[in-house]
Amino acid sequence: MSDVATFLHGTPWADWTRTAFDGDASQRRYWRLTGARGATAILMLDPPGPTCALDRFIPISGHLRAAGLCAPDILHADPLRGFAVIADLGAATVAHHLGTHPQDETAVYQAATDVLIALQYCAVPPGLAALTPDVGATMTHLFADHFAPQAAVIWPQVTAGLETALGTHTGPVNTLSLRDFHAENLIWRPELTGTDRIGLLDFQDAVATPALYDLVSLLRDVRRDISAQTHAACTERMQSALGMDSHAFNAAFAVIAVQRNLRILGIFERLIRLEGKTRYAAFVPRTLRLLQQDLTHPALHDIAALVSPYLTAKTP
Repeated sequence: MSDVATFLHGTPWADWTRTAFDGDASQRRYWRLTGARGATAILMLDPPGPTCALDRFIPISGHLRAAGLCAPDILHADPLRGFAVIADLGAATVAHHLGTHPQDETAVYQAATDVLIALQYCAVPPGLAALTPDVGATMTHLFADHFAPQAAVIWPQVTAGLETALGTHTGPVNTLSLRDFHAENLIWRPELTGTDRIGLLDFQDAVATPALYDLVSLLRDVRRDISAQTHAACTERMQSALGMDSHAFNAAFAVIAVQRNLRILGIFERLIRLEGKTRYAAFVPRTLRLLQQDLTHPALHDIAALVSPYLTAKTP
């Protein structure tokens, strides 16, 4: 009996049809389980080991549901073996829906922004790691480790500059961030209302961050372009909810975006070169463009001078 069959043995889902579907950049794997009369659930495998996140996914899912947000119920789980059956929130991610209904972009992204506004009032679970300025700046070492090793000589200066910029411009580290809040990780549920329209999937790496972190993840998405209209509608919505003036808001947004996308470039290069996941090469040009855009903000003048010479597309 396979590991999957052993896990499902004796459960209501043991004989359901299993259909694999694409996961994310991690080692996690997913299957949609389909039973009689079209009932469905999701089987998730997060292989046991140091990166297994089920012991975090399960309590955070409960925490989000208790706050009135749409995270999946955990129906059956064995964290030691890395398996869980979770409720199926729907088959259409935001990215998939907008691929066939691009006219819905602004409305869908505003609904996602409303989830982020709700998260401002959601307590940070005890013991959650905090993305403090020093931690955030240090995480960008992946850029020098993988994307531009020749930048290693200047990276201590970049790290120091980013730590200062994050500490100066991004605000208190007291918001629950789902961290990978973007169109491929969100389920669009238009038949529902309020924050239930957005199903939440990827939150096992949640941390405490400044208020704008997940909005940056949503709007500086390296996987897809977002219209200026949608960007403006969502930033205005969040800015109003937070009561921030535009100068402070724009500075915080740019600094967080640069921190995130420097790190992401390093991650993509590692996935491409070391793990053979060449599909991530398609996202590198957009990531570079977004970085160059955000580095023009005055709050990042000194960092731009250091980093810009290394923002060159790599050859496959």
